[in-house]
Amino acid sequence: MDAVGMEIQSSDQLSACALPFARSYQVEALEKAIKQNTIVFLETGSGKTLIAIMLLRSYAHLFRKPSPHFAVFLVPQVVLVTQQAEALRLHTDLQVGMYWGDMGVDFWDASTWKQEVDKYEVFVMTPAILLNALRHSFLKLNLIKVLIFDECHHARGNHPYACIMKDFYHEELKSGTLSIPRIFGMTASPVKTKGAKLESYWKNILELETLMNSKVYTCVSESVLAGFIPFSTPKFKFYQQLEIPCLVRASLEEELVRLKRKHRLFVSSLDLEPSIAGSIETKMSKICSNLLYCLDELGIWLALKATKSLSANLNEFFPWGQLDTSSKALIQNFCLDASKAFSAYIPSDPLWSISDNINASLDEGLLTSKTVCLVESLLEYSALKNIRCIIFVERVLVATVLGSLLAEIFPKYNNWKTKYMAGSNSGLQYQTRKKQNEIVEDFRKGLVNIIVATSILEEGLDVQSCNLVVRFDPSATVCSFIQSRGRARMQNSDYLMLVKSGDLSTHSRLMNYLSSGNIMRRESLLHASVPCQPLPDDTCEEFYRVAGTGASVTLSSSVNLIYFYCSRLPSDGYFKPAPRFDVDRDGTCIIHLPKSCPLKAVTVHGHGNMLKKAACLEACKQLHKVGALTDNLVPDMVVEETVTQELCSYPYSDEQPCYFPPELIGHFLVESKTTYHFYLIGLKPWYPDDFHVQDILLGTRAELEDDIGTTSFKLGVKGGAITVTLKYIGVFHLTQEEVFLCRRFQITLLRTLLDHNPETLTEALDGLQCRNGPTLDFLLLPANHGHQTSHINWNVIKSVNFSLHRAEESHFSSCACGATRILHAKDGLVCVCAVQNALVYTPHTGKVYCITGVLENLNANSLLSLRNGSRQTYREYYQTRHGIKLGFVDEPLLRGRHIFTVHNYFNRGRKRKEKDPDQDFVELPPELCGVILSPVSVDTIYTFSFVPSIMYRLESLLIAYNLKKMHLEHSTREVNVPTIKILEAITTKKCQDQFHLESLETLGDSFLKYAVSQHLFNVYQNHHEGLLSSKRERITKNAMLCKLGCEQKLQGFIRNECFEPKTWMVPGQAYTLTEDSLSDSRNIYVVRKRNVKRKSVADAVEALIGAYLCEGGEVQAVMFMDWVGINVNFANVPYQRELLPSAEKLLNVFYIESLLNYKFQDRSLLVEALTHGSYMLPEIPRCYQRLEFLGDSVLDYVITKYLYDKYPFLSPGLLTDMRSASVNNDHYARAAMKAKLHKHILHASHDLHKHMTRTVDEFEHLPSDSTFGWEAETSFPKVLGDVIESLAGAILVDSGYNTEAVFASIQPLLGCMVTPETLKIHPVRELTELCQKEHFEIKKEKGFKNGKAYFTVEVKANRETFVHTSKAPHKDTAKRLAYLEVLKSLKDTAFGIGS
Repeated sequence: MDAVGMEIQSSDQLSACALPFARSYQVEALEKAIKQNTIVFLETGSGKTLIAIMLLRSYAHLFRKPSPHFAVFLVPQVVLVTQQAEALRLHTDLQVGMYWGDMGVDFWDASTWKQEVDKYEVFVMTPAILLNALRHSFLKLNLIKVLIFDECHHARGNHPYACIMKDFYHEELKSGTLSIPRIFGMTASPVKTKGAKLESYWKNILELETLMNSKVYTCVSESVLAGFIPFSTPKFKFYQQLEIPCLVRASLEEELVRLKRKHRLFVSSLDLEPSIAGSIETKMSKICSNLLYCLDELGIWLALKATKSLSANLNEFFPWGQLDTSSKALIQNFCLDASKAFSAYIPSDPLWSISDNINASLDEGLLTSKTVCLVESLLEYSALKNIRCIIFVERVLVATVLGSLLAEIFPKYNNWKTKYMAGSNSGLQYQTRKKQNEIVEDFRKGLVNIIVATSILEEGLDVQSCNLVVRFDPSATVCSFIQSRGRARMQNSDYLMLVKSGDLSTHSRLMNYLSSGNIMRRESLLHASVPCQPLPDDTCEEFYRVAGTGASVTLSSSVNLIYFYCSRLPSDGYFKPAPRFDVDRDGTCIIHLPKSCPLKAVTVHGHGNMLKKAACLEACKQLHKVGALTDNLVPDMVVEETVTQELCSYPYSDEQPCYFPPELIGHFLVESKTTYHFYLIGLKPWYPDDFHVQDILLGTRAELEDDIGTTSFKLGVKGGAITVTLKYIGVFHLTQEEVFLCRRFQITLLRTLLDHNPETLTEALDGLQCRNGPTLDFLLLPANHGHQTSHINWNVIKSVNFSLHRAEESHFSSCACGATRILHAKDGLVCVCAVQNALVYTPHTGKVYCITGVLENLNANSLLSLRNGSRQTYREYYQTRHGIKLGFVDEPLLRGRHIFTVHNYFNRGRKRKEKDPDQDFVELPPELCGVILSPVSVDTIYTFSFVPSIMYRLESLLIAYNLKKMHLEHSTREVNVPTIKILEAITTKKCQDQFHLESLETLGDSFLKYAVSQHLFNVYQNHHEGLLSSKRERITKNAMLCKLGCEQKLQGFIRNECFEPKTWMVPGQAYTLTEDSLSDSRNIYVVRKRNVKRKSVADAVEALIGAYLCEGGEVQAVMFMDWVGINVNFANVPYQRELLPSAEKLLNVFYIESLLNYKFQDRSLLVEALTHGSYMLPEIPRCYQRLEFLGDSVLDYVITKYLYDKYPFLSPGLLTDMRSASVNNDHYARAAMKAKLHKHILHASHDLHKHMTRTVDEFEHLPSDSTFGWEAETSFPKVLGDVIESLAGAILVDSGYNTEAVFASIQPLLGCMVTPETLKIHPVRELTELCQKEHFEIKKEKGFKNGKAYFTVEVKANRETFVHTSKAPHKDTAKRLAYLEVLKSLKDTAFGIGS
């Protein structure tokens, strides 16, 4: 079917949306593009992009959101993405998305692309991104309405442009579908071939038209365009080739050969892997070739500049691949030696400059005639105002050194500034996109006059201000010629071509290029009516397509897919997974895949160069069938990582509810009798004090759980502690009046204690009798002592009536004191006995006092000793200090004590002052005192100051009980976990309580990791360690634990704030409470919102697992995990493997079993546990990675459980430190070295052998008392620690998942376990705490380079800086070593920091 004329929508429905400033040929091209697939062939600067924009405007209604369709604008270079996107945004209102490789799009999945499709209407991207997205079926060709190819002449061979058309567009075309995009190509030259003959131009154009399924549109002649855009004047500049003096040239070449031989011998003397040694030699040969090229083309001086540039900035010219820092140093040393060789021919006078005498430099060979010709040609344009010149060269190195030459010469003649630009070419690295854009922008502004550039500036980048182009190296292709010439876009521009005199071939080729534009235009117009030919069948490759998704892989793309798949398999610093090919002469190819792959080998038969590709394609098919490649033909590891990363985007708000127990909530109902369950709160002090604590009664509407109703705990007070006990004493039925009186009493007393301000009482007591809705309904009352008829001390409770009823007369008549004991108080007359034990306030100071007696010997006329040593009467004091004239000067003063301050008696960090101001006593005139409560003793008031802390603990216990009850309702077995343990698990360190969750979290974290690991190990027996780790991470990471915790509403139960007594809610007072449903049968109340971090919820989940584990064992912990949503199966599943190797042939089984004190039932597990990934023998099907995955978790668990059980009273922080000291790779590695396990590891890694040999030597010099990993100053091979873990995993599997067997076997291997006495602080923690204490500034930098992790620590201590960088195979090791070195340096200085 001919699709050129196929229309997405008929022409009468689509109208050209031309912009008003569009040129005539642009409008004509637009109309053509609307009717059929079109390639616009127009000169650089003619506005091809504007035609594409107008085409998108014309089709915009077909892909405007919410349409599922979209348009794609492809550009060949990353630097063009932003440029074209900005043009689209300038001339349209379309939503434009930009995409390039560095954005990580290679790892996007279908859902991510779906989000982009829903958001954007036009995608501007490099073609490889679209090709990958189509191959994986993340994007569908039938959803693309317009597909634009910028610089479409690249559509040849295996270029992504060509693959998109061949593999997808033409396949859709053959199927007869109408849902294919409109194709629009743009080019300044449809012919790209090198040295094409004039008669072959139509053939090349036809091939492009056929592939693009489009017809070329162009103008009739250049004259049509000339009215709109200027054309540069081509000029030839011939130079006489003058050779560098023969002896000099021969001597330098000989010296380079000698240096290469010398350095090659040195490299061969080193113990390097053959691949690395070969790579070093290859790079030295490449450097030699580049230097000889610079010598012949540019001269000795620029060749010297090249050596210096290479040695200083080698990273800019060569990708390093697998070379490490030491290998780079070898190559840089070679460059430095070469630099010395060239320096010998440069004048030694420090005042000499290459610009002194250019002709003399030419005679001496310092510069070549070609270089001098360039300089002289540029100087001819000295009179040109605002020169903007681009010099095109072939090589990056030439661009660099030519730029330095011109920068040194031109300051003598003018103020021209020179920069160089280079892109990726022949494997060379390139400048950053930002740097390139900055140079172009400076060029436009005139801050840069000359750019020496490679082909990166030939196409795409908009550089309109250029008025001179110089071809230092002639264009290799017609396309290059036309595009570079098109860079000169100002009026009266020149296009200068440097050609060697007598080089007729180059001159003839350039002359043909000059006429090529007209010829290509003529041929295109001549064949304009010839329909496109169908794409020949032989151009289409064999492919494999997934029926369900449409994802596909071809012979060519299968190779990259196999290598990409292998790159996502687990690796370490000693082994990078990659396929290995065995090709026989009889036409058989076997592709061996890494041991962690579910396929071990794939065999195909055939002939020719396609054999390896055929093997890769077959491997892709089989990997898809076993699930290692998904239905989108993406490695399963990539999908797993994507799912794990997406979990982090799970929406979570820090604002979370704070729950309050329903047992303490009730409704104020009008009832004749209200039932309360009363508990006696016994207080027993363990310290001497002037005041006596009394028992208190707690009345609740519901009977409390047994372990709460009988709980006991301690309050920390100054000088000792108070033991608090609860005892159930029975049910009380109180009348409505009694309940009202009790509530009024507790509000009055507790509010006054909390606020020290009686003015808040009015609001607190307001509406006490007419309140609706839920409220805090529990009673806190003074208890009677001894054998009195009532447990409740009603006399004290009735003290609240004193301020309500002014029954002075009745009181006086019943008082034995007589009228002589009457005093004048603030609110009237009172009897002396009424104020001897009272709670009063003084309005003139706003303070509250406990009255403890009457001072009969003092009155207002008595003398008062002031702080300054002077004395005055009380009457004078109040007059001068407060402006109060006392009226009853003969009445005795009252002895008052400042009311007690309510503290948080659980706060371990609370600092108490040496002198407590609460103990200060004062003398008060009765007439200034207002009575709040009377009679009430100071001991009662003192006792009630502990009530907020007591109730805080009880409220917290009730919250924990409600959480436990939620789990019990869903549990099939009896759960017997003390409520206090649940409370510990939901109490964070921020509470500063007597306990917190860290220890339980540590224990729960280790069990969770183990339980999930065992489950995954058994369920996914064909999954490699990377997949298992990713799946485990997805389940155990904080984001998932938080999500699961929130689904069970755990966030409302968490205690994450230090108790502040002033915010404690007084029972009976009005508060806003909202009801929240925990389950169908259980509700709870929300008192407020507070901030709870995601990690706090995750920590609580782990701590709760730890609580159930330590109190109920593994079964209870698994049951709780199941309730939360973490389903694990602890059933003993047989470990399935295809091939069981003979252990005796490969290992000294007797020695290893003796070492482990364990006899294996399945000795093949022992082989697997000691096989490194680099050991590729087919008789061993698997390496140790899976067993390491399992063993890592079980060791963490059994060691953590051992420490938790052995040291039950250890502080949480110390337990965490002990676990870290015991469970780390360096500790395991040390044990492996001590047991000489390194001799039994099966591997084929040269680097690993070197590292272990070096480690053996270093190990002999390590101090014998250094037991645990982080004291060691050496970096052990991670493999050594890994095999300890893999052996633990092997024992676990072989023993039927008996964790005790693992601990019994591995623990002696590890040596003495860490104790609180032998524990040393981790250097990371020690240095961090030191910097916090001393206020030192600390900076960190980390990364991964050349297969190794690096970590840099910099500490600024006063005016000194301490910095160290460490490298190691594992990031934690590198971090530890860096911190350790900086810490040692600090200790060795004069800062006086002890070790």
